[in-house]
Amino acid sequence: MELSELLAPGAVRVVGHLTSKKRLFQEIGEIVAAVHGLNASFAVDGLQERESLGPTGVGHGIALPHARLQSLDRIIGVFIRLEKPLDYDSVDRQPADLIFALFAPKDSGVDHLKALALVSRTMRDAGVCAKLRANTDSAKLHAILTEARAPQVAA
Repeated sequence: MELSELLAPGAVRVVGHLTSKKRLFQEIGEIVAAVHGLNASFAVDGLQERESLGPTGVGHGIALPHARLQSLDRIIGVFIRLEKPLDYDSVDRQPADLIFALFAPKDSGVDHLKALALVSRTMRDAGVCAKLRANTDSAKLHAILTEARAPQVAA
């Protein structure tokens, strides 16, 4: 599995300022609706339901919201770079500015976990994050993400 399989060029955006996590989820919902034809409110509801189990802010300015949805047939991603970091209730209490959301089919099982692990490994790469924070062009951000080689887990 590669990030290029999960992340369409149109699903990468730079957003100036959002006032809340709820507004961020609405923005993500609008993107998946526009790019993948997914119902935006289903996407938002899925993200909020997962978030109610515990925050998906993993620290260092990174959040990985995710949800499993009945209406999907494959795993898809959305990446947002926030120009102004958002209070996200992250584990390190730092605001988040790099948001990579994943949506997976309800019955995706281990594939959802593999995709989440791939995104997590990629976003833990300080070099990748520095490049993402240094760019404001969506096409460049997509290229950085899809060209990044996440460190492989030892088998």
